[in-house]
Amino acid sequence: MADSDFVVQTEKLCKTFRVGFWGKKVTAVDLLSLEVRRGEVFGFLGPNGAGKTTTLKMLMGLIYPTSGTASIFGHQIGSPDAKGKLGFLPESPYFYDYLTGGEFLRFYGHLFNLWGAALEKRVDELLDTVGMTHAKDLQLRKFSKGMLQRVGIAQALINDPELVVLDEPMSGLDPIGRKEVRDLILRLRESGKTVMFSSHILHDAELLCDRVAMIMKGKLVACGHVSELIAGGTTNEVEMVIDRLLPEALEQISSLASKVVLQGERVMVVLTSQQDVDLALDVIRSAKAKLVALTPHKASLEDLFIREAKGAPPAVEARVA
Repeated sequence: MADSDFVVQTEKLCKTFRVGFWGKKVTAVDLLSLEVRRGEVFGFLGPNGAGKTTTLKMLMGLIYPTSGTASIFGHQIGSPDAKGKLGFLPESPYFYDYLTGGEFLRFYGHLFNLWGAALEKRVDELLDTVGMTHAKDLQLRKFSKGMLQRVGIAQALINDPELVVLDEPMSGLDPIGRKEVRDLILRLRESGKTVMFSSHILHDAELLCDRVAMIMKGKLVACGHVSELIAGGTTNEVEMVIDRLLPEALEQISSLASKVVLQGERVMVVLTSQQDVDLALDVIRSAKAKLVALTPHKASLEDLFIREAKGAPPAVEARVA
């Protein structure tokens, strides 16, 4: 199953748990087959409880699959060869909060047999990479959520891994913290690393990812390039905001629109075809009204997410040539 272009490969991966007094079987991951390519940012998307964390735990060798196979760099998951090439930040990590930022990274460096001057150099490099040099001697208990996420990513990089796996790295962060983590992920890709992260924040995934996989109730429902999955960025609808529109002209435009919202002296209309947009513009010009804004709304991962959540048939995987 190994391929030099693939960093992660899974084939019909399954995980079943027994829960409750009677040991009822619950399938968390169901016949999951996907591939992560070298050097890409790969988003693993789905709602809470979809099976994202369970899948990542299997890939990290923290839990065992019920059936199916998976490999990292061609090595079986859980093997020392696989673990030596990856860095991992779990969704809810436990940090020893009495340690300082520098002590925390030294601790993880020792786990990878890093010592002395080489370790100190690596710690300083990583703190600079994540913008945390100022916090080297600050205890983790005094870190904000965003600072903890950044130093957590630094810990995932301590062994200079080829694959960085992040479980919900933007969860619970404010807009500034999310931007900081997004920028970090982009810098990791620029440095040649492969990044795989799970998320239910679709906007962040759309900004960052080369390809994404979406799972619902443990099943893969879509996989491919973001642009392919959202129909090549085609425009679904256009929103117009118009000022000083006379009632007769408003009636004409309303007959073309799928949605009309009155906003004082302004009106907002939503049109769903280019032909309707052209007709509406003719009406606006004829009525000598003022076009304040014209905003095309493109298909997004959120549209795909909602469509799949409502039970649309699984999408065919879009493979790279």
